[in-house]
Amino acid sequence: MAIATTLPVLQASLLELIRVTSTVLPRDVVRAISAGQGQEEQGTNAAYALDVIQCNIGMAKEKSQPLCQDTGSILVYVNAPVGYDLCAFEEATIAAVKEATTKGYLRQNSVDSVTGANSGNNIGPGTPDIHIHPWREEHVQVSLMLKGGGCENVGAQYTLPNAKFGGRDLQGVENAILDCVLQAQGQGCGPGILGVCIGGDRASGYAASKTEFLRLIDDVNADPVLAALEERIVAKANQSGIGPMGFGGKTTLLGCKIGKLNRVPASFFVTISYMCWAFRRQAVTLTRGGEIGEWLY
Repeated sequence: MAIATTLPVLQASLLELIRVTSTVLPRDVVRAISAGQGQEEQGTNAAYALDVIQCNIGMAKEKSQPLCQDTGSILVYVNAPVGYDLCAFEEATIAAVKEATTKGYLRQNSVDSVTGANSGNNIGPGTPDIHIHPWREEHVQVSLMLKGGGCENVGAQYTLPNAKFGGRDLQGVENAILDCVLQAQGQGCGPGILGVCIGGDRASGYAASKTEFLRLIDDVNADPVLAALEERIVAKANQSGIGPMGFGGKTTLLGCKIGKLNRVPASFFVTISYMCWAFRRQAVTLTRGGEIGEWLY
């Protein structure tokens, strides 16, 4: 499935995906924020914070401007059929990122970790971060996540057993996740969403925890044990009193998504990625010609 002859079309589609992801919050996230507003008492700092967030959401969509000044790390997840020209896709993605940066949909966010020099176009080692997976479908599916640095800073990884959190069991896992929420407090621009991986190694745990963000906030985990754990985490976090931006209130988390990976017997990691309220993720299907077929969020 060659795409070299449709690179301009593909680049335009990816540019539009970036624009929408950066400026329009997905419907499931808006619903969750609105539900949180309904839980807070009027006149409180929590209610005020959520009102400001809702205003921000509306203005960003109306003006087609980024939801947050930190447009974050650019994470691209691609499912592609056998024969798809992935080199051409990567070229089109890089070109789209450069154009999106020029147009202001993305902030100049790629900095050399040794020299501190900004590339100026969001291109450099590790940016954008593209994950490619083959599948047997005929179409291509592209998921984009823009993950801000503030929420990335409050993610955490725990090793069990731990004298403070417990053993290698669900109670230990639950305690570790709730400690991450407690440590974050108002940092990370809450109310937040958690992506969690139980197991794996240090690298695969973090990678898998972020793919949990591709789930809808209001979906139900197919594993009933993990579904119950997700529900408990959200309920207990929202009873903590931390609230939006750490101002107090009942809306500390909008959701919690938990997956698992097999592990070696010697290790038991619990890895938590934290997402801010500006939960910028969107996905599309692409036709053979590179046009957007369907928006998925």
